[in-house]
Amino acid sequence: MVISEILKKMSLKDKMAFLTGKDRWNTVDFGQYEIPNLLFADGPHGLRMTRDNELGEELETYEAICFPTASALSATWNVELAYEMGKAMVGEFNTYNADVILGPGVNIKRSPLCGRNFEYYSEDPYLSGKLGAAFINGVQDYGMGTSLKHFAGNNQEYDRHQSSSEIGERALREIYLKAFEIAIKESNPWSVMCAYNRLNGVYCSENKQLLDDILREEWGYNGTIISDWSAVHDRSRALLASLDLEMPYTNNSLSNLQKAYEEGKITEEDINRSVQRLLELIEKNEREKEKRCLAPKTIQERLQIAKSIADEAITLLKNEECILPINKNKFKKIAVIGTAAVEPFIQGGGSAKVNPINVEIPLEEMKKESDVEILFSKGYTCHVGDLEGIEATNNLHLMDTVGIADMAVVFVGENHLVEKEVMDRTSIRLNPVMEQVILKTAEVNSNTVVVVQAGAVIDMTSWIDEVKGVIFAWYTGSCGASAISDVLFGRINPSGKIAESFPLSIEDTPTYGYYPTSPVAEYSEGLMVGYRYYDKQEKDVRFPFGHGLSYTTFDYSDFQLLSDKLEENGTIYVKCKIKNTGSRAGKEIVQLYLRDVTATVVRPVKELKGFKKLSLNAGESTTVEFTLNWSDFSFYSTVFKDWIVEKGVFEILVGSSSRDIRQSGKVVF
Repeated sequence: MVISEILKKMSLKDKMAFLTGKDRWNTVDFGQYEIPNLLFADGPHGLRMTRDNELGEELETYEAICFPTASALSATWNVELAYEMGKAMVGEFNTYNADVILGPGVNIKRSPLCGRNFEYYSEDPYLSGKLGAAFINGVQDYGMGTSLKHFAGNNQEYDRHQSSSEIGERALREIYLKAFEIAIKESNPWSVMCAYNRLNGVYCSENKQLLDDILREEWGYNGTIISDWSAVHDRSRALLASLDLEMPYTNNSLSNLQKAYEEGKITEEDINRSVQRLLELIEKNEREKEKRCLAPKTIQERLQIAKSIADEAITLLKNEECILPINKNKFKKIAVIGTAAVEPFIQGGGSAKVNPINVEIPLEEMKKESDVEILFSKGYTCHVGDLEGIEATNNLHLMDTVGIADMAVVFVGENHLVEKEVMDRTSIRLNPVMEQVILKTAEVNSNTVVVVQAGAVIDMTSWIDEVKGVIFAWYTGSCGASAISDVLFGRINPSGKIAESFPLSIEDTPTYGYYPTSPVAEYSEGLMVGYRYYDKQEKDVRFPFGHGLSYTTFDYSDFQLLSDKLEENGTIYVKCKIKNTGSRAGKEIVQLYLRDVTATVVRPVKELKGFKKLSLNAGESTTVEFTLNWSDFSFYSTVFKDWIVEKGVFEILVGSSSRDIRQSGKVVF
């Protein structure tokens, strides 16, 4: 494909037609110019590709593996696993000849109420950007494209097509754009997808400052910018803002461009720029697709990767009296409670919802365990298609089952009707029926453990003090049940840590009282999102950012800074010794935070700037190393319109969570 020659041959009308979709998922192909189509497919955590009937109505999606969602992947804090997930997705999507995966999403979890939080990584931009970049590299190293989304400020689902995210310049740069910037610079995604919403009054699809000035000129991105599906309001204005491809096909896109051209609002040069970038994307796809045969070919290979992610995502939040892992010498009869144990909640809803090729059942996985007797009571039932459709079942049967057991494991959570695209959650508490089942179970059996299957924060206030153990299982997809069972019985030592703060209640969150709002969504909290807010306000939380327990223990020592001075082009090396001081192998996520001690501007108390996941046998130790440079210490100056570092003192903090700092030191700039 010689792009310059094709541009000369294409008629102006064909060029305009080329800049919108052929249909729901495909770009326009032109046989006369030897331009093949591109096939897009939804897929933050698995292939979602639909078939249409003769009337053009969307039918059931093809079956595919449901991988753990982004919120589960982020709990692994494992960039290697993010890469492996991307690689596995190529094998999955290649089965249906897809060319570009519509994901990942790196939008910040501004509020735990956002209905789409299960599709996003974290409340922290550094962690989000690093995981997003790793996933993208995993996909693109194997010859398939990605579409980094939703650029930018798409942090609520309510009225997302019209609402304007009003974000101050510092918060925009340091929080809401930073994850995108990291992913762009470390992985160069084949395409970037604009968001539905307005950003500071301008639709993202038409926002020249966002798409052209920042993304292209400042960050150096030269790939293709596409719209979210039906996110374009004025095709010619979007073209001038640097948006190349409108998806899906719309009737008025061509006429809009023709009229704008005739009125002199756009030129053929404007059109050619986008046509060229789209041709370059197609050319890259044709050139790279031969690599796809190197991706995992079999379903079993891909399921194993999904299982590996689920294993490391499972997060142990509470383990009073070391009730877990289950001691089969002590607990020989186990009551499993809850419909979620037989009809598990494995994913959220909307365009990310996969039609799973298989779903493991927690109760069945637990019954595979020898030397224990498993009893079961539903406790509650869920009615498919009914958002509030959860009701209690036979209370007497529940009490009898729990009463004769040595311990109880209660399965609860939220399904794809509660956490989904298009709508936000109205509460972060479990359904009241589920809360009552937990309380009744714990009242009868003092050895109660709760397993939560959900994609986002849950308020546990009403019941957590009554139970001895809590496992947050996230939405771990097709292989989540065996991962849960393996953690419960100790075949796997849990190593997940939460990538979002768990507040005591929704009233404690930084956006309480003004989320969601429309037509204007005022980001009044500024920089103080997630742990940044709770630290600044000195608020207690249920579980802090980065928290997660293990069946072993880790000691931090021998903290070293190889430089106590920082220069603009300099580097600081941080070292710390980590030792597994317990009796079994385990994995620890070591987190590095920075604090500007002498700042003259408002800055968070601490900010994540590094993390590493270590695997250590019992008694084993290793030295973890971090590298920091000038940009890690910087903030965005609205005066100088640039990133700067103030002279002064900075603390470097290393710990097991944002509120479990084990070692620290100081540097001076």
